[in-house]
Formats: sequence, structure tokens, C-alpha cells
Amino acid sequence: MASGGRLTALARGEVEVEDKVLVLRRIHVVFALRGASEREPEAQRAHDHYMSRCPIYRSIHRAIEVTSVLELVPEHA
Repeated sequence: MASGGRLTALARGEVEVEDKVLVLRRIHVVFALRGASEREPEAQRAHDHYMSRCPIYRSIHRAIEVTSVLELVPEHA
């Protein structure tokens, strides 16, 4: 959670068994941004480019497929 609770992220990992060992293969992240609908183009543009500057993504993307979506939530939802 960040920005006073306005930005939250929920991640789901998908695990497979390889040689009797659990291996993380995919991670999907849903970002929810509250109260930014008037700035949707800027929020979407930031989401579209964040991975190239994310240290975690840059560390794991060759071994684990990482995807994400951005959901804009109304301020009073």
C-alpha cells in the first residue's frame, strides 16, 4: 500500500512442480489506484512503463513471467 492507501497492489503467483520441486513460474499483479480517474492517461502511461525501472522485475523477468493491470477506482467506492 502506498500514497496514503490510494495505491494498493495484489500479487498472485503460479507455481509448477519441476523435478519434484515447487518452482514459481508466473506472477500477476493487480494495481488499484483510488481517486485518479481524472488523470487516467497519466496513470496508465506510468503503469505501462514502470517495469523497465522496477528492480524486482529486472531481477526476475528472465525466469518468471510477470504481468500486471491497473484498475482505477472511484474516490468514494
